[in-house]
Amino acid sequence: MHQLRLFFTALQFFTRLPIPGWVGFDPAWLNQASRYFPLVGVVVALITSAAYLVAAWFLPAPVAVIISTAIGIYITGAFHEDGFADMCDGFGGGMTPERVLEIMKDSRIGAYGAIGTICMLALKLVTLAMMPTLAAVGALLVAHPLSRLMATSLIWRLDYARAEGKAKPLAQKMSSAEFMIAALTAMLPAVAVIALHWLPATALASSVVAAAIATFWLARKFVRRIGGYTGDCLGAVQQVAEVTIYLCALACLPQ
Repeated sequence: MHQLRLFFTALQFFTRLPIPGWVGFDPAWLNQASRYFPLVGVVVALITSAAYLVAAWFLPAPVAVIISTAIGIYITGAFHEDGFADMCDGFGGGMTPERVLEIMKDSRIGAYGAIGTICMLALKLVTLAMMPTLAAVGALLVAHPLSRLMATSLIWRLDYARAEGKAKPLAQKMSSAEFMIAALTAMLPAVAVIALHWLPATALASSVVAAAIATFWLARKFVRRIGGYTGDCLGAVQQVAEVTIYLCALACLPQ
């Protein structure tokens, strides 16, 4: 029952989806709930892939992809897209750690954030629209949990860079056992997608490697520039990893 409460706590923190009233809330649960960040990705993937399948039944694939992506943004409250935009602004415009953190805390979006978000969303939409229907569904089911696992790895390995912040409750160190739980929940849907032949095994292998490389590169940048990560950094890693996985999936499909 406690593990179920932790999952619902993670779902409440990372999405707008309603949770049962009996769950309650305890601030101490937020840190433990980070192990279920990828499982939240599974929920988001199931909703967005279902929306895509329904829309693709009546409409062309590009339109279905836009509808699916819009629903995903709505149910997450653009939580990760906002973090990506703030990271682009902060790291693009700040020269000192203090200035980077100050810019990222500003709710206004600047040129770096706007341009970065437009390019990132365009890349998502075009990449998914170019895949066959089942491959696109498979890519969604792989990318949402796995990209959130990559973001979770920052909580596992890095220090939080702010004294306070929206991700501070999650920022206590994760144990390796907790991270293994997160990894298992991220990999199970990916293995199912490969078993169903919706994507080739090379797509999963290349996605894991490419997303890990992108995460490592961003993590080094975060440590060098601000001494750790923030909530915006988690969102940025999730978005970059998600796009990377879509690109790998498309590249590995038979031509």
